[in-house]
Amino acid sequence: MGCNRALLRISSIGAGVFMSICLAGTVATATAKDLDTVATVVADQVRSQGFPCKNPTSADRLEAESVPNQTVYLLKCEGMTCRVLLIPDQAAEVAKVD
Repeated sequence: MGCNRALLRISSIGAGVFMSICLAGTVATATAKDLDTVATVVADQVRSQGFPCKNPTSADRLEAESVPNQTVYLLKCEGMTCRVLLIPDQAAEVAKVD
């Protein structure tokens, strides 16, 4: 009985890791037609933290500033541009850019 429980726990952990890898790969390999989707997702995160972001136009990934599990975007919205650092399971770090 203990063996089945351990196997179920390992399977659950493995499924979680697999899903995380799939989701990270989906965002990291966004194509040109998906740029609107990336901008929308990043803008939704920014808005959920209380920052205004009307009509997001683009979210450009800043490769030089990004590291594994810490992706940086330059988000352009109507009347505002900001640098957004996304870290899994944490609030985004948002800084307005003039």
